[in-house]
Amino acid sequence: MMRVKTRFICEECGAVHPKWSGKCADCDSWNTLVEEVLQEDGPHLRDSLAVTCEPIPITRPGHETPRRISGGMDEFDRVMGGGLVPGSLTLVGGDPGIGKSTLMLQVSHHVAASEGPVLYISGEESFDQARLRASRLKTLNDRLLMLTETHVSAITPHLAGGTYRMAVVDSIQSVYTSRLAAAPGSVGQVRECANEFMRLSKTTQTPIVLVGHVTKEGVVAGPRLLEHLVDTVLYFEGEGRQSLRVLRAVKNRFGSTNEIGVFEMHDTGLTEVRNPSALFLDERPVGVSGSAVFPAVEGARPLLVEVQALVSEAHAGSPRRTVTGLNPNRIALLLAVIERHAGLRFSDRDIFVNVAGGIRLDEPAADLAAAVALASSLLGRPVAPDAALFGEVGLSGEIRAVSAARLRAREAAKFGFTRCILPGNCAREAAGTGAVPEPAVKLKDALRIALET
Repeated sequence: MMRVKTRFICEECGAVHPKWSGKCADCDSWNTLVEEVLQEDGPHLRDSLAVTCEPIPITRPGHETPRRISGGMDEFDRVMGGGLVPGSLTLVGGDPGIGKSTLMLQVSHHVAASEGPVLYISGEESFDQARLRASRLKTLNDRLLMLTETHVSAITPHLAGGTYRMAVVDSIQSVYTSRLAAAPGSVGQVRECANEFMRLSKTTQTPIVLVGHVTKEGVVAGPRLLEHLVDTVLYFEGEGRQSLRVLRAVKNRFGSTNEIGVFEMHDTGLTEVRNPSALFLDERPVGVSGSAVFPAVEGARPLLVEVQALVSEAHAGSPRRTVTGLNPNRIALLLAVIERHAGLRFSDRDIFVNVAGGIRLDEPAADLAAAVALASSLLGRPVAPDAALFGEVGLSGEIRAVSAARLRAREAAKFGFTRCILPGNCAREAAGTGAVPEPAVKLKDALRIALET
């Protein structure tokens, strides 16, 4: 006898409620509860798969670490921590048209050519569309098999045998199960389908990659549980009108989350950018105010990026503050510190801050470069062309030490920067790299050194 249950799930936070309400009691968002009808034909599928397990001492020797599967691109393998892990479940998110399908098709082609058969499950494109894309990208291979299906029950038999070296589901929002009456892409459908793919990946030791849509806020659409469920979460970022793309890991159970991969989009697909610093500084203007070079560190990789600032007279009642690539709250803090400890007034000015190339910087070491770029634009004085800057700015106007000073200074010297304006405690570490360290204890000292004419 079929039993029917009804419940309501918040699309914003994934909270489950027994009855409908206009406002979610967990996250206080309005009109986000969606009805979910759960039909139970009998015992749940997972009940029949349950086995009795005994606790095992953690000191018992385990299996050998499985050999990782290379994706064919060093930038992709770097972000993954060395390649795909057998039995792992990976989620790749990004804006529409950013190149998620292109990336996964190129990775699938390499795995098929070097490792064995790969199953690419396309729920949004027909076979002819997918083949046309593969032909354009030159990724046609007899061992790359395409399955245009969206029903989980029809997909499961193909993966249950464990014959594939890798599988891609493009996208998880297009797949559905008949156990739920909700529409594909709903919170319940995404959760149930992801759970099924997780079970398949663990039981067959097949690495499965889920391609996910993102919301206007830039997070993967669906329940937050989806990101907790998978082993690795990757975000493919970039400006749609620019060719540069950045692959970033925000969760990785098998590697670091500090690494990034840099790609460039062409008509024939994605190509790796092995020297991102040269690309980011390629069009940097010389002798122009409001531009400072910052040696960033992503994981074990140093990157030279340009921090730009524009300070102009405010014509509206309230001055504008527009920040791209940096934390807006951090910029607000820096403006207050500069006004208080350097005597430069920004309160009646429009301020625009940008990191060239579409890179997003999260480390506080970028404070000094951003502060100097802001002061440079306000005063109309260009930053010394042979200087790179890094350091954290404290609320008392002091320049605090940051990590990897030697790595940053060496990268700066590699591209012709003969000086590094840095915290005093980092001067000894950065010595002997080819870039002369110029320590600054206070923000006023750093501004004096960087903006001297």
